Amino acid sequence: MEAREELRKLRESTGMNRKEFCEYFEIPYMTETDWELGNRRVPQYLLRLMAYKIQMEKLSVRNENAPEQK
Repeated sequence: MEAREELRKLRESTGMNRKEFCEYFEIPYMTETDWELGNRRVPQYLLRLMAYKIQMEKLSVRNENAPEQK
C-alpha cells in the first residue's frame, strides 16, 4: 500500500475530516492534502508516529465500537 493510502486510511479511522486531522496533528492543510493526493510523499516515520498517537489516545473510531476484551 502506498503511503498516501495509508495516511487516508489512518485519517478515516479517526472519523476526522482533513481539516480536523490537520488541526489535531498541527500539520498545514495543504501539506496533508498534497500527501493524500500524492503530490508529495509523507515520511514513513511520520505515519508510524501518527498511528501510535491515535492508538495511544484511542482516537480510532473502529476501536471505540469494538467490544472490550478482558
